[in-house]
Amino acid sequence: MAAIERLRRIASAWTSGLFGGVFGGLLAGGGSAHAAPLPDDQAELMFHSYDGGGVRASGPALLVRKSLADRVSLSAQYYVDAVSNASIDVVTTASPFRETRHEWQLGATGVVRDATLTLTGSHSAEPDYLADAINADIAHEVFGGMTTVSLGFYRGHDEVGKKGTPGWIDTATHWKYRVGVTQILSPRWLVSLNAEAVADSGYLGSPYRVARIFGAAVPERDPRTRSSRALTLRTTLDTGDWLPRSSLRAEYRTYWDNWAIRAGTAEIGAAKYLGANFLVDARLRVYSQRKALFYSDNAGAETQYLSRNRQLGTFDSTTVGAGVAYSWPRAPAGWDVKLNAAYQRIAYRYKDFTDLRTGRPYADDANVLQLYITAAY
Repeated sequence: MAAIERLRRIASAWTSGLFGGVFGGLLAGGGSAHAAPLPDDQAELMFHSYDGGGVRASGPALLVRKSLADRVSLSAQYYVDAVSNASIDVVTTASPFRETRHEWQLGATGVVRDATLTLTGSHSAEPDYLADAINADIAHEVFGGMTTVSLGFYRGHDEVGKKGTPGWIDTATHWKYRVGVTQILSPRWLVSLNAEAVADSGYLGSPYRVARIFGAAVPERDPRTRSSRALTLRTTLDTGDWLPRSSLRAEYRTYWDNWAIRAGTAEIGAAKYLGANFLVDARLRVYSQRKALFYSDNAGAETQYLSRNRQLGTFDSTTVGAGVAYSWPRAPAGWDVKLNAAYQRIAYRYKDFTDLRTGRPYADDANVLQLYITAAY
C-alpha cells in the first residue's frame, strides 16, 4: 500500500491548503486503509495576498492544533484581511474604502473506531458585517478502509450593516449539507463524488451596490431566499514507475440554483516530489457561468427583482497556479517543518457587465500569493 500512502500525502498537500482540515484531506485523499488517526499536532503561520480588479486584501493567518490524551484534537485559527477596495462596483457608484476583517475559529476532532468527527465554530467581524457559523463533519471508513463516506453540516448567521447607518440593517442565514464517497479503485487510483445542498435566506445583496434601468441608478433588489446544489467528481492517480513519486488530478464541478444560475468548473493538475525535500505542483482551472434570471446590465423595464452584481452575470475565469513545499532537513528531532509558497493568476472575463468608464465588457486579472510555514510535532 506504499503507493496509496504516497498518493494520499501528495493529494492532501495539494488540495487541503493551510486550513483544509481533516474533512478536506479525507475527501481529497480518500481515507486510510487502517483505523482513522487524529490529525498531527501542528502550528501553521501564513501570509496571504490578493490583488485584482481594484481590490487588495492581505494579512496573516495562524493555526494551532494539539491532541489531548490521543482522544481528541483541538484547534484554533486566526485570520486577518486588510482590504483596500476600489473595485468596479465601488469606483462607479461610491468611494474607495479601507477596512479590516478578523476571523476566529475553534475546532475539535475526535476518532471513534473508523470514524473521524470534526466540530468547528467561527466568528468574523468587520465594520459593517458580522458572521457566526458552526460546522460539523463525519468521515467513516468502511469495507476495510477502501471506502470513505463523509457527511457534513453548516449553519451560518450574518448581521449586515452599512457605513453611515447606525446598527444593523438586516440579517442573513445560511444552511449547507454535504455528502461524499471516496473509493480506492486500485493501489494507485482514488475517485470521489461529493454533493452539496445550500439554502440561504434573508438579506442576500449589498447595501452599496446599485442596478440600472434605462441608464438610471436604482437600489438593487435581490430575492430573500436562494437554494443551490453542486456535484463534484474528483480523481487522483499515482503515476507509479511511469513518473515516480508523482500524481495527476482531475476534477469537474457542476452547480445550479433557483436563481437560474448554471456553472461548471473543470480543473487538472499534477504534483511531484523532487528529491527528499521538495514537493511541487501545478494546476489549471476553468470556470464558466450563466447569468441569474433577474440580472441585467441595463434593464429595459421595472421588475420585482433586479441586480447588476457582476458575480450574478455571465462570465468565465481561468486560473493558472503553482506551488512548492520544502521540508526543512535540520528540524529538531520529532518535528516536521515545511516552508510553503503558492501563487495563482486568475483572469476574469465578463460577457454582459459593462465597464461604465470605457463602455466595453469588463475584465480584470487577479494575483493570489500564499507564503506559510507548517510545523508538525
